[in-house]
Amino acid sequence: MKDYDHVVLWLDYFNKNLKRRQGRKVNRDQAVFDPTVQELSEAAKAAGFQFSEQEVNNGARYPRRSFVKSGYVMVAKKEGVKKSKVIEEVAEKMVQKRSRQKTGKK
Repeated sequence: MKDYDHVVLWLDYFNKNLKRRQGRKVNRDQAVFDPTVQELSEAAKAAGFQFSEQEVNNGARYPRRSFVKSGYVMVAKKEGVKKSKVIEEVAEKMVQKRSRQKTGKK
């Protein structure tokens, strides 16, 4: 059954290794190499989205690449905010976190 109160954020949306037709939804400069479910959930929380631990699934398979385990986070939908905007905000937080890790800062 379709859930209209949540937005599903798949890891493949943010994977820099993938092409657009394989499921990446953001530009390459907004993507990161091999994101993890933990990074995705931290970025979603940092972007201000709410979800519970039951809404995180790290064993799911993205439909376009069903032969590879991926994962997703279901975040509560905000009124008047499109899914593409949610994806952009989370991608921005993921890139910021990765760039801080590279420079050694916390």
